[in-house]
Amino acid sequence: MESADKYKVGSTVQLSSSSICRDISSEFFMKSSREDDDDEVLKWAALQKLHTTVTSYKDQEQYWAQKDKPYNFVTVKEFAEAFQSSHVGWKLRDELAARFDKAKSHPASLTTKKYGVKKEELLKACLSREFLLMKRNSFVYIFKFIQLTVLAMIAMTTFLRIKMHRNSVEDGGIYTGALFYGLVVILFNGIAEMPMTVAKLPVFYKQKKLLFYPPWVYSLPPWIVKIPITFVEVAAWVFITYYVIGFDPSPVRFFRQFLLLILLNQMASSLFRFIATTGRGSLILATTFGSFALVILFALGGFVLARENIKKWWIWGYWMSPMMYAQNAIVVNEFLGKSWRHVLPNSTEPLGIEVLKSRGFFPHAYWYWIGVGALIGFVLLFNAAFTLALTYLNPLGKPQSVISAEPQSNGSIDASVEVNQSRKTGMILPFDPHTITFDEVKYSVDMPQEMKNQGVIEDKLVLLNGESAAFRPGVLTALMGVTGAGKTTLMDVLAGRKTGGYIEGKITISGYPKKQETFARISGYCEQNDIHSPNVTVYESLLYSAWLRLSPDVDSQKRKVGIQIMKVFV
Repeated sequence: MESADKYKVGSTVQLSSSSICRDISSEFFMKSSREDDDDEVLKWAALQKLHTTVTSYKDQEQYWAQKDKPYNFVTVKEFAEAFQSSHVGWKLRDELAARFDKAKSHPASLTTKKYGVKKEELLKACLSREFLLMKRNSFVYIFKFIQLTVLAMIAMTTFLRIKMHRNSVEDGGIYTGALFYGLVVILFNGIAEMPMTVAKLPVFYKQKKLLFYPPWVYSLPPWIVKIPITFVEVAAWVFITYYVIGFDPSPVRFFRQFLLLILLNQMASSLFRFIATTGRGSLILATTFGSFALVILFALGGFVLARENIKKWWIWGYWMSPMMYAQNAIVVNEFLGKSWRHVLPNSTEPLGIEVLKSRGFFPHAYWYWIGVGALIGFVLLFNAAFTLALTYLNPLGKPQSVISAEPQSNGSIDASVEVNQSRKTGMILPFDPHTITFDEVKYSVDMPQEMKNQGVIEDKLVLLNGESAAFRPGVLTALMGVTGAGKTTLMDVLAGRKTGGYIEGKITISGYPKKQETFARISGYCEQNDIHSPNVTVYESLLYSAWLRLSPDVDSQKRKVGIQIMKVFV
Protein backbone atom coordinates (compact mmCIF):
# COMPACT_ATOMS: atom_id res chain seq x y z
CA MET A 1 0.00 0.00 0.00
CA GLU A 2 2.83 2.33 0.82
CA SER A 3 4.55 1.66 -2.52
CA ALA A 4 1.30 2.26 -4.37
CA ASP A 5 0.82 5.59 -2.64
CA LYS A 6 4.38 6.48 -3.40
CA TYR A 7 3.89 5.72 -7.08
CA LYS A 8 0.66 7.70 -7.06
CA VAL A 9 2.36 10.66 -5.47
CA GLY A 10 5.23 10.32 -7.90
CA SER A 11 2.79 10.30 -10.77
CA THR A 12 1.20 13.43 -9.34
CA VAL A 13 4.55 15.16 -9.24
CA GLN A 14 5.33 13.96 -12.73
CA LEU A 15 1.96 15.07 -14.07
CA SER A 16 2.34 18.40 -12.35
CA SER A 17 5.77 19.00 -13.87
CA SER A 18 4.84 17.43 -17.19
CA SER A 19 1.88 19.79 -17.49
CA ILE A 20 4.32 22.70 -17.21
CA CYS A 21 6.64 21.02 -19.73
CA ARG A 22 3.73 20.27 -22.07
CA ASP A 23 2.39 23.81 -21.94
CA ILE A 24 5.77 25.40 -22.54
CA SER A 25 6.99 22.90 -25.14
CA SER A 26 3.74 22.88 -27.12
CA GLU A 27 3.73 26.67 -27.18
CA PHE A 28 7.36 26.63 -28.26
CA PHE A 29 6.91 24.16 -31.09
CA MET A 30 3.76 25.85 -32.37
CA LYS A 31 5.57 29.17 -32.61
CA SER A 32 8.98 27.93 -33.69
CA SER A 33 8.15 28.42 -37.36
CA ARG A 34 7.92 32.17 -36.90
CA GLU A 35 10.85 34.55 -36.70
CA ASP A 36 11.85 36.61 -33.64
CA ASP A 37 10.58 34.00 -31.16
CA ASP A 38 13.37 34.63 -28.65
CA ASP A 39 10.98 34.36 -25.70
CA GLU A 40 9.92 30.86 -26.73
CA VAL A 41 13.53 29.78 -27.18
CA LEU A 42 14.30 31.12 -23.72
CA LYS A 43 11.40 29.14 -22.24
CA TRP A 44 12.59 25.95 -23.93
CA ALA A 45 16.14 26.41 -22.64
CA ALA A 46 14.78 27.06 -19.15
CA LEU A 47 12.66 23.91 -19.47
CA GLN A 48 15.76 21.80 -20.09
CA LYS A 49 17.33 23.24 -16.93
CA LEU A 50 14.10 22.42 -15.06
CA HIS A 51 14.24 18.77 -16.12
CA THR A 52 17.74 18.44 -14.70
CA THR A 53 16.71 20.04 -11.39
CA VAL A 54 13.49 18.03 -10.90
CA THR A 55 15.32 14.71 -11.06
CA SER A 56 17.95 15.86 -8.57
CA TYR A 57 17.76 14.24 -5.12
CA LYS A 58 18.67 17.56 -3.51
CA ASP A 59 16.36 19.90 -5.39
CA GLN A 60 13.28 17.78 -6.09
CA GLU A 61 11.38 18.55 -2.90
CA GLN A 62 10.65 22.15 -3.88
CA TYR A 63 8.54 20.88 -6.82
CA TRP A 64 6.35 18.60 -4.65
CA ALA A 65 2.76 19.09 -5.85
CA GLN A 66 0.66 17.74 -2.96
CA LYS A 67 1.65 19.60 0.18
CA ASP A 68 -0.82 17.63 2.34
CA LYS A 69 1.12 14.37 1.84
CA PRO A 70 4.63 13.52 3.06
CA TYR A 71 7.44 13.95 0.51
CA ASN A 72 9.03 10.84 -1.03
CA PHE A 73 11.86 11.00 -3.55
CA VAL A 74 10.68 10.05 -7.05
CA THR A 75 13.34 8.31 -9.08
CA VAL A 76 14.06 8.88 -12.76
CA LYS A 77 12.64 5.44 -13.54
CA GLU A 78 9.32 6.37 -11.92
CA PHE A 79 9.29 9.61 -13.87
CA ALA A 80 9.83 7.67 -17.09
CA GLU A 81 7.08 5.15 -16.30
CA ALA A 82 4.64 7.93 -15.46
CA PHE A 83 5.45 9.73 -18.69
CA GLN A 84 5.08 6.58 -20.78
CA SER A 85 1.68 5.85 -19.23
CA SER A 86 0.37 9.36 -19.93
CA HIS A 87 -1.41 10.36 -23.13
CA VAL A 88 1.65 12.38 -24.19
CA GLY A 89 3.83 9.28 -23.90
CA TRP A 90 1.39 7.17 -25.88
CA LYS A 91 1.19 9.82 -28.58
CA LEU A 92 4.96 10.04 -28.78
CA ARG A 93 5.23 6.24 -28.96
CA ASP A 94 2.76 6.12 -31.85
CA GLU A 95 4.63 8.84 -33.72
CA LEU A 96 7.96 7.04 -33.29
CA ALA A 97 6.46 3.74 -34.42
CA ALA A 98 5.45 5.22 -37.78
CA ARG A 99 8.14 5.07 -40.47
CA PHE A 100 9.51 8.50 -41.30
CA ASP A 101 9.16 9.69 -44.87
CA LYS A 102 12.64 10.82 -45.85
CA ALA A 103 11.24 12.80 -48.77
CA LYS A 104 9.76 15.27 -46.29
CA SER A 105 13.03 15.96 -44.49
CA HIS A 106 14.95 19.17 -45.04
CA PRO A 107 18.04 18.80 -47.29
CA ALA A 108 20.24 20.26 -44.54
CA SER A 109 18.82 18.13 -41.71
CA LEU A 110 21.13 15.13 -42.22
CA THR A 111 24.47 14.89 -43.94
CA THR A 112 24.59 12.74 -47.05
CA LYS A 113 28.35 13.02 -47.60
CA LYS A 114 31.15 11.04 -46.06
CA TYR A 115 33.35 14.10 -45.62
CA GLY A 116 32.16 17.45 -44.36
CA VAL A 117 33.85 19.59 -47.03
CA LYS A 118 34.12 19.37 -50.80
CA LYS A 119 37.05 17.38 -52.18
CA GLU A 120 38.47 20.50 -53.83
CA GLU A 121 38.54 22.35 -50.53
CA LEU A 122 40.13 19.35 -48.80
CA LEU A 123 42.82 19.21 -51.47
CA LYS A 124 43.52 22.93 -51.08
CA ALA A 125 43.79 22.52 -47.30
CA CYS A 126 46.20 19.58 -47.62
CA LEU A 127 48.28 21.48 -50.17
CA SER A 128 48.46 24.43 -47.81
CA ARG A 129 49.46 22.18 -44.93
CA GLU A 130 52.15 20.44 -47.00
CA PHE A 131 53.58 23.79 -48.02
CA LEU A 132 53.59 24.86 -44.36
CA LEU A 133 55.41 21.65 -43.40
CA MET A 134 57.98 22.34 -46.12
CA LYS A 135 58.63 25.77 -44.66
CA ARG A 136 58.99 24.27 -41.19
CA ASN A 137 61.40 21.64 -42.56
CA SER A 138 63.26 24.13 -44.71
CA PHE A 139 66.53 23.11 -43.09
CA VAL A 140 66.19 19.64 -44.63
CA TYR A 141 65.76 20.97 -48.15
CA ILE A 142 68.52 23.53 -47.75
CA PHE A 143 70.83 20.82 -46.47
CA LYS A 144 69.92 18.54 -49.39
CA PHE A 145 70.69 21.33 -51.85
CA ILE A 146 74.06 21.99 -50.20
CA GLN A 147 74.75 18.25 -50.13
CA LEU A 148 74.08 17.94 -53.87
CA THR A 149 76.29 20.94 -54.55
CA VAL A 150 79.18 19.46 -52.57
CA LEU A 151 78.79 16.05 -54.24
CA ALA A 152 78.65 17.74 -57.65
CA MET A 153 81.92 19.56 -56.92
CA ILE A 154 83.51 16.28 -55.83
CA ALA A 155 82.28 14.56 -59.00
CA MET A 156 83.47 17.30 -61.36
CA THR A 157 86.93 17.35 -59.81
CA THR A 158 87.15 13.54 -59.84
CA PHE A 159 86.01 13.16 -63.46
CA LEU A 160 87.70 16.32 -64.73
CA ARG A 161 87.42 16.75 -68.49
CA ILE A 162 91.15 17.47 -68.99
CA LYS A 163 91.80 13.96 -67.69
CA MET A 164 88.94 12.36 -69.63
CA HIS A 165 89.60 11.04 -73.13
CA ARG A 166 87.62 9.40 -75.91
CA ASN A 167 90.27 7.17 -77.43
CA SER A 168 89.16 3.66 -76.39
CA VAL A 169 86.38 1.56 -74.98
CA GLU A 170 88.06 1.81 -71.55
CA ASP A 171 87.70 5.60 -71.70
CA GLY A 172 84.01 5.10 -72.40
CA GLY A 173 83.79 2.89 -69.30
CA ILE A 174 85.01 5.82 -67.18
CA TYR A 175 82.27 8.04 -68.61
CA THR A 176 79.78 5.27 -67.88
CA GLY A 177 80.94 5.26 -64.27
CA ALA A 178 80.47 9.03 -64.05
CA LEU A 179 76.92 8.70 -65.39
CA PHE A 180 76.14 5.88 -62.95
CA TYR A 181 77.48 7.97 -60.06
CA GLY A 182 75.09 10.77 -61.02
CA LEU A 183 72.17 8.34 -61.03
CA VAL A 184 73.14 7.04 -57.58
CA VAL A 185 73.38 10.55 -56.12
CA ILE A 186 69.96 11.55 -57.46
CA LEU A 187 68.46 8.25 -56.29
CA PHE A 188 69.81 8.62 -52.77
CA ASN A 189 68.62 12.21 -52.67
CA GLY A 190 65.03 10.94 -52.51
CA ILE A 191 65.61 8.71 -49.48
CA ALA A 192 64.94 11.66 -47.15
CA GLU A 193 61.24 11.29 -47.99
CA MET A 194 61.11 8.06 -46.01
CA PRO A 195 61.74 9.35 -42.45
CA MET A 196 59.68 12.50 -43.08
CA THR A 197 56.72 10.39 -44.27
CA VAL A 198 57.03 8.05 -41.28
CA ALA A 199 56.98 11.04 -38.93
CA LYS A 200 53.73 12.31 -40.46
CA LEU A 201 51.89 8.98 -40.58
CA PRO A 202 50.56 8.98 -36.96
CA VAL A 203 48.70 12.23 -37.62
CA PHE A 204 47.35 10.83 -40.90
CA TYR A 205 46.07 7.63 -39.30
CA LYS A 206 44.24 9.63 -36.64
CA GLN A 207 42.66 11.99 -39.18
CA LYS A 208 41.82 9.10 -41.50
CA LYS A 209 39.90 7.40 -38.69
CA LEU A 210 37.98 10.61 -38.03
CA LEU A 211 37.15 10.99 -41.75
CA PHE A 212 38.97 14.29 -42.21
CA TYR A 213 39.74 13.55 -45.87
CA PRO A 214 40.16 10.63 -48.30
CA PRO A 215 43.68 9.15 -48.56
CA TRP A 216 44.24 10.38 -52.11
CA VAL A 217 43.81 13.97 -50.92
CA TYR A 218 46.68 13.35 -48.50
CA SER A 219 48.92 11.54 -51.02
CA LEU A 220 48.79 14.10 -53.84
CA PRO A 221 50.25 17.20 -52.11
CA PRO A 222 53.66 15.63 -51.25
CA TRP A 223 54.06 14.75 -54.91
CA ILE A 224 52.85 18.04 -56.36
CA VAL A 225 54.60 20.37 -53.93
CA LYS A 226 57.96 18.59 -54.29
CA ILE A 227 58.12 19.02 -58.09
CA PRO A 228 59.66 22.54 -57.96
CA ILE A 229 62.15 21.31 -55.35
CA THR A 230 63.13 18.50 -57.73
CA PHE A 231 63.85 20.98 -60.52
CA VAL A 232 66.11 23.04 -58.25
CA GLU A 233 68.02 20.04 -56.87
CA VAL A 234 68.59 18.38 -60.24
CA ALA A 235 69.58 21.71 -61.79
CA ALA A 236 72.26 22.12 -59.12
CA TRP A 237 73.73 18.75 -60.11
CA VAL A 238 73.48 18.97 -63.90
CA PHE A 239 74.58 22.59 -64.28
CA ILE A 240 77.71 21.99 -62.21
CA THR A 241 78.82 18.61 -63.55
CA TYR A 242 77.74 18.32 -67.18
CA TYR A 243 80.25 20.48 -69.03
CA VAL A 244 83.02 20.28 -66.42
CA ILE A 245 83.13 16.48 -66.65
CA GLY A 246 83.07 16.72 -70.43
CA PHE A 247 79.85 15.06 -71.53
CA ASP A 248 78.62 15.61 -75.09
CA PRO A 249 78.39 19.41 -75.55
CA SER A 250 75.09 19.33 -77.44
CA PRO A 251 72.45 21.51 -75.67
CA VAL A 252 69.76 19.02 -76.67
CA ARG A 253 71.53 16.17 -74.88
CA PHE A 254 72.17 18.45 -71.90
CA PHE A 255 68.45 19.10 -71.41
CA ARG A 256 67.65 15.45 -72.11
CA GLN A 257 69.88 14.42 -69.21
CA PHE A 258 68.27 17.12 -67.08
CA LEU A 259 64.78 15.75 -67.86
CA LEU A 260 65.83 12.18 -67.20
CA LEU A 261 67.31 12.98 -63.79
CA ILE A 262 64.17 14.94 -62.82
CA LEU A 263 62.06 11.87 -63.54
CA LEU A 264 64.52 9.67 -61.63
CA ASN A 265 64.31 11.95 -58.61
CA GLN A 266 60.52 11.90 -58.73
CA MET A 267 60.57 8.12 -59.03
CA ALA A 268 62.88 7.79 -56.02
CA SER A 269 60.77 10.14 -53.88
CA SER A 270 57.54 8.29 -54.68
CA LEU A 271 59.24 4.92 -54.11
CA PHE A 272 60.50 5.84 -50.64
CA ARG A 273 57.14 7.40 -49.69
CA PHE A 274 55.50 4.11 -50.63
CA ILE A 275 58.09 2.12 -48.65
CA ALA A 276 57.55 4.37 -45.61
CA THR A 277 53.82 3.65 -45.78
CA THR A 278 54.35 -0.11 -45.98
CA GLY A 279 56.30 0.24 -42.72
CA ARG A 280 53.01 1.60 -41.24
CA GLY A 281 54.59 4.13 -38.94
CA SER A 282 57.67 2.08 -37.97
CA LEU A 283 60.95 3.68 -39.05
CA ILE A 284 62.80 0.42 -38.42
CA LEU A 285 60.62 -1.52 -40.85
CA ALA A 286 60.70 1.28 -43.40
CA THR A 287 64.51 1.46 -43.24
CA THR A 288 64.75 -2.31 -43.66
CA PHE A 289 62.46 -2.30 -46.68
CA GLY A 290 64.29 0.70 -48.16
CA SER A 291 67.73 -0.90 -47.82
CA PHE A 292 66.45 -4.07 -49.48
CA ALA A 293 64.96 -2.06 -52.37
CA LEU A 294 68.24 -0.18 -52.92
CA VAL A 295 70.23 -3.41 -53.06
CA ILE A 296 67.83 -4.88 -55.62
CA LEU A 297 67.90 -1.71 -57.72
CA PHE A 298 71.69 -1.65 -57.84
CA ALA A 299 72.15 -5.37 -58.46
CA LEU A 300 69.63 -5.54 -61.31
CA GLY A 301 70.15 -2.05 -62.75
CA GLY A 302 72.47 -3.09 -65.57
CA PHE A 303 75.71 -1.53 -64.32
CA VAL A 304 76.91 -3.69 -61.42
CA LEU A 305 75.91 -6.77 -63.44
CA ALA A 306 75.69 -6.49 -67.23
CA ARG A 307 72.58 -7.80 -68.89
CA GLU A 308 74.43 -10.83 -70.33
CA ASN A 309 75.73 -11.77 -66.84
CA ILE A 310 72.33 -11.90 -65.15
CA LYS A 311 71.00 -15.46 -64.81
CA LYS A 312 67.88 -16.42 -66.69
CA TRP A 313 65.82 -16.91 -63.53
CA TRP A 314 66.61 -13.31 -62.46
CA ILE A 315 66.18 -11.59 -65.81
CA TRP A 316 62.60 -10.61 -64.88
CA GLY A 317 64.07 -8.45 -62.11
CA TYR A 318 66.24 -6.69 -64.68
CA TRP A 319 63.22 -5.73 -66.77
CA MET A 320 61.31 -4.55 -63.69
CA SER A 321 64.09 -2.35 -62.29
CA PRO A 322 63.62 1.42 -62.71
CA MET A 323 67.40 1.83 -62.57
CA MET A 324 67.77 -0.31 -65.69
CA TYR A 325 65.63 2.07 -67.75
CA ALA A 326 67.35 5.14 -66.31
CA GLN A 327 70.82 3.64 -66.89
CA ASN A 328 70.10 2.66 -70.51
CA ALA A 329 68.48 6.02 -71.28
CA ILE A 330 71.32 8.13 -69.88
CA VAL A 331 74.12 6.14 -71.57
CA VAL A 332 72.25 6.11 -74.89
CA ASN A 333 71.81 9.89 -74.63
CA GLU A 334 75.58 10.31 -74.09
CA PHE A 335 77.26 7.71 -76.32
CA LEU A 336 75.15 8.37 -79.41
CA GLY A 337 76.29 11.99 -79.45
CA LYS A 338 78.71 13.55 -81.93
CA SER A 339 81.67 13.23 -79.57
CA TRP A 340 81.46 9.43 -79.79
CA ARG A 341 80.76 8.93 -83.48
CA HIS A 342 84.36 8.55 -84.64
CA VAL A 343 85.55 5.06 -85.63
CA LEU A 344 88.67 3.63 -84.07
CA PRO A 345 91.30 1.84 -86.15
CA ASN A 346 90.57 -1.85 -86.77
CA SER A 347 86.88 -1.22 -86.06
CA THR A 348 83.76 -0.86 -88.19
CA GLU A 349 81.44 0.76 -85.65
CA PRO A 350 81.51 4.15 -83.92
CA LEU A 351 83.19 4.24 -80.54
CA GLY A 352 79.92 5.04 -78.73
CA ILE A 353 78.24 1.90 -80.10
CA GLU A 354 81.20 -0.23 -79.01
CA VAL A 355 81.06 1.20 -75.48
CA LEU A 356 77.35 0.44 -75.24
CA LYS A 357 77.75 -3.11 -76.47
CA SER A 358 80.72 -3.77 -74.20
CA ARG A 359 78.57 -3.11 -71.11
CA GLY A 360 75.43 -4.84 -72.38
CA PHE A 361 73.43 -1.65 -73.01
CA PHE A 362 71.00 -1.27 -75.89
CA PRO A 363 72.65 0.68 -78.78
CA HIS A 364 69.43 2.24 -80.12
CA ALA A 365 68.40 5.89 -79.83
CA TYR A 366 64.76 5.10 -79.04
CA TRP A 367 65.84 3.57 -75.74
CA TYR A 368 66.13 7.07 -74.31
CA TRP A 369 62.41 7.65 -74.80
CA ILE A 370 61.65 4.14 -73.55
CA GLY A 371 63.53 5.04 -70.38
CA VAL A 372 61.65 8.36 -70.05
CA GLY A 373 58.30 6.65 -70.52
CA ALA A 374 59.20 3.88 -68.08
CA LEU A 375 60.23 6.36 -65.39
CA ILE A 376 56.97 8.29 -65.84
CA GLY A 377 55.11 5.00 -65.47
CA PHE A 378 57.05 4.14 -62.29
CA VAL A 379 56.30 7.59 -60.85
CA LEU A 380 52.57 7.05 -61.42
CA LEU A 381 52.77 3.45 -60.18
CA PHE A 382 54.54 4.25 -56.91
CA ASN A 383 52.28 7.23 -56.17
CA ALA A 384 49.24 5.05 -56.81
CA ALA A 385 50.72 2.36 -54.55
CA PHE A 386 51.36 5.05 -51.93
CA THR A 387 47.68 6.03 -52.07
CA LEU A 388 46.51 2.40 -51.87
CA ALA A 389 48.80 1.73 -48.91
CA LEU A 390 47.37 4.77 -47.10
CA THR A 391 43.86 3.52 -47.87
CA TYR A 392 44.12 -0.10 -46.78
CA LEU A 393 47.03 -0.32 -44.33
CA ASN A 394 46.56 0.58 -40.68
CA PRO A 395 49.20 1.36 -38.05
CA LEU A 396 51.01 -1.60 -36.56
CA GLY A 397 50.49 -1.06 -32.85
CA LYS A 398 47.32 -0.21 -30.95
CA PRO A 399 47.34 1.09 -27.37
CA GLN A 400 46.23 -1.64 -24.99
CA SER A 401 45.94 -1.86 -21.24
CA VAL A 402 48.51 -4.07 -19.56
CA ILE A 403 47.73 -5.90 -16.31
CA SER A 404 50.72 -7.03 -14.33
CA ALA A 405 51.03 -10.79 -13.87
CA GLU A 406 52.77 -10.30 -10.52
CA PRO A 407 50.56 -10.97 -7.49
CA GLN A 408 49.70 -8.05 -5.26
CA SER A 409 51.85 -8.11 -2.16
CA ASN A 410 50.45 -7.35 1.27
CA GLY A 411 53.66 -8.18 3.03
CA SER A 412 56.38 -6.09 4.55
CA ILE A 413 57.55 -2.65 3.54
CA ASP A 414 60.74 -4.09 2.04
CA ALA A 415 58.72 -6.11 -0.46
CA SER A 416 56.74 -3.07 -1.58
CA VAL A 417 59.90 -1.02 -1.98
CA GLU A 418 61.42 -3.77 -4.10
CA VAL A 419 58.36 -3.89 -6.37
CA ASN A 420 58.37 -0.10 -6.75
CA GLN A 421 62.04 -0.13 -7.72
CA SER A 422 61.43 -2.84 -10.31
CA ARG A 423 58.69 -0.70 -11.87
CA LYS A 424 60.75 2.47 -11.98
CA THR A 425 60.34 2.87 -15.72
CA GLY A 426 58.16 5.05 -17.90
CA MET A 427 58.00 8.47 -19.49
CA ILE A 428 60.45 11.24 -18.68
CA LEU A 429 58.18 14.10 -17.68
CA PRO A 430 59.19 17.72 -18.36
CA PHE A 431 58.18 18.60 -14.78
CA ASP A 432 58.42 17.23 -11.26
CA PRO A 433 55.27 15.25 -10.35
CA HIS A 434 53.68 16.06 -7.00
CA THR A 435 51.09 14.43 -4.77
CA ILE A 436 48.13 16.42 -3.46
CA THR A 437 46.64 15.26 -0.16
CA PHE A 438 43.92 16.85 1.90
CA ASP A 439 42.57 15.83 5.29
CA GLU A 440 39.29 16.87 6.93
CA VAL A 441 38.72 19.74 4.53
CA LYS A 442 35.63 21.76 5.41
CA TYR A 443 34.15 24.66 3.50
CA SER A 444 31.25 26.78 4.68
CA VAL A 445 29.65 30.11 3.86
CA ASP A 446 27.44 32.47 5.76
CA MET A 447 23.88 31.26 5.99
CA PRO A 448 21.75 33.02 3.33
CA GLN A 449 19.08 35.31 4.69
CA GLU A 450 16.37 33.43 2.78
CA MET A 451 17.16 30.23 4.66
CA LYS A 452 17.20 32.08 8.00
CA ASN A 453 13.75 33.39 7.20
CA GLN A 454 12.60 29.79 6.76
CA GLY A 455 13.67 28.93 10.31
CA VAL A 456 17.27 27.78 9.94
CA ILE A 457 19.16 28.76 13.10
CA GLU A 458 22.73 27.92 12.07
CA ASP A 459 25.08 30.77 11.20
CA LYS A 460 27.00 28.86 8.55
CA LEU A 461 25.98 26.69 5.62
CA VAL A 462 28.42 23.77 5.34
CA LEU A 463 29.14 22.79 1.74
CA LEU A 464 32.08 20.43 2.40
CA ASN A 465 32.11 18.43 5.59
CA GLY A 466 35.39 16.72 6.42
CA GLU A 467 36.61 15.53 3.00
CA SER A 468 39.87 13.54 2.84
CA ALA A 469 41.65 12.01 -0.17
CA ALA A 470 44.89 12.03 -2.18
CA PHE A 471 45.67 12.71 -5.85
CA ARG A 472 48.71 10.76 -7.02
CA PRO A 473 50.86 11.79 -10.01
CA GLY A 474 50.44 9.68 -13.13
CA VAL A 475 47.09 8.30 -11.95
CA LEU A 476 43.83 9.48 -13.49
CA THR A 477 41.46 10.18 -10.59
CA ALA A 478 37.72 10.53 -11.17
CA LEU A 479 35.72 12.62 -8.72
CA MET A 480 32.12 11.47 -9.10
CA GLY A 481 28.85 12.40 -7.47
CA VAL A 482 25.31 13.54 -8.13
CA THR A 483 24.47 17.10 -9.05
CA GLY A 484 25.03 19.39 -6.09
CA ALA A 485 27.25 16.95 -4.19
CA GLY A 486 30.08 19.48 -4.06
CA LYS A 487 32.51 18.20 -6.69
CA THR A 488 33.19 21.61 -8.22
CA THR A 489 33.29 23.22 -4.79
CA LEU A 490 35.97 20.76 -3.63
CA MET A 491 38.06 21.34 -6.77
CA ASP A 492 37.72 25.11 -6.41
CA VAL A 493 38.85 24.90 -2.76
CA LEU A 494 41.88 22.74 -3.66
CA ALA A 495 42.80 25.04 -6.56
CA GLY A 496 42.49 28.15 -4.39
CA ARG A 497 39.69 29.65 -6.46
CA LYS A 498 37.37 30.25 -3.50
CA THR A 499 37.91 33.80 -2.26
CA GLY A 500 34.95 33.87 0.11
CA GLY A 501 33.69 31.56 2.83
CA TYR A 502 35.57 29.61 5.49
CA ILE A 503 38.09 26.86 4.69
CA GLU A 504 39.26 24.44 7.34
CA GLY A 505 41.49 21.38 7.18
CA LYS A 506 44.94 20.45 5.93
CA ILE A 507 46.10 20.56 2.29
CA THR A 508 49.64 19.45 1.45
CA ILE A 509 51.67 19.27 -1.77
CA SER A 510 54.12 16.34 -1.63
CA GLY A 511 54.06 16.56 2.15
CA TYR A 512 54.54 20.34 2.39
CA PRO A 513 51.78 22.78 3.40
CA LYS A 514 50.13 24.28 0.34
CA LYS A 515 50.93 27.91 -0.45
CA GLN A 516 48.73 29.44 -3.10
CA GLU A 517 51.49 31.73 -4.41
CA THR A 518 53.73 28.81 -5.39
CA PHE A 519 50.96 26.30 -6.12
CA ALA A 520 49.53 28.52 -8.86
CA ARG A 521 52.90 28.44 -10.65
CA ILE A 522 53.09 24.64 -10.86
CA SER A 523 49.42 23.74 -11.42
CA GLY A 524 46.77 24.11 -14.06
CA TYR A 525 43.03 24.16 -13.49
CA CYS A 526 40.17 24.23 -15.99
CA GLU A 527 37.09 25.67 -14.36
CA GLN A 528 33.57 24.48 -14.93
CA ASN A 529 31.89 27.55 -16.36
CA ASP A 530 28.69 26.45 -18.09
CA ILE A 531 26.73 23.23 -18.40
CA HIS A 532 25.08 22.81 -21.79
CA SER A 533 22.13 20.50 -22.23
CA PRO A 534 22.42 18.08 -25.18
CA ASN A 535 18.78 18.84 -26.05
CA VAL A 536 19.40 22.57 -26.58
CA THR A 537 20.85 23.94 -29.81
CA VAL A 538 23.81 26.30 -29.97
CA TYR A 539 21.53 29.25 -30.72
CA GLU A 540 19.28 28.43 -27.77
CA SER A 541 22.24 28.13 -25.41
CA LEU A 542 23.66 31.46 -26.55
CA LEU A 543 20.27 33.13 -26.26
CA TYR A 544 19.70 31.74 -22.78
CA SER A 545 23.16 32.89 -21.69
CA ALA A 546 22.59 36.33 -23.23
CA TRP A 547 19.33 36.76 -21.31
CA LEU A 548 21.11 35.97 -18.05
CA ARG A 549 24.37 37.86 -18.59
CA LEU A 550 23.54 40.98 -20.61
CA SER A 551 22.10 44.05 -18.96
CA PRO A 552 18.42 44.94 -19.47
CA ASP A 553 19.51 47.97 -21.52
CA VAL A 554 20.47 45.69 -24.46
CA ASP A 555 17.45 45.42 -26.72
CA SER A 556 16.38 42.27 -28.57
CA GLN A 557 17.86 43.31 -31.93
CA LYS A 558 21.34 44.00 -30.53
CA ARG A 559 21.22 40.78 -28.57
CA LYS A 560 20.33 38.84 -31.71
CA VAL A 561 23.18 40.41 -33.69
CA GLY A 562 25.63 39.54 -30.93
CA ILE A 563 24.43 35.93 -30.93
CA GLN A 564 24.92 35.66 -34.69
CA ILE A 565 28.50 36.94 -34.32
CA MET A 566 29.17 34.39 -31.58
CA LYS A 567 27.83 31.59 -33.77
CA VAL A 568 30.44 32.44 -36.40
CA PHE A 569 33.24 31.87 -33.87
CA VAL A 570 31.62 28.70 -32.50
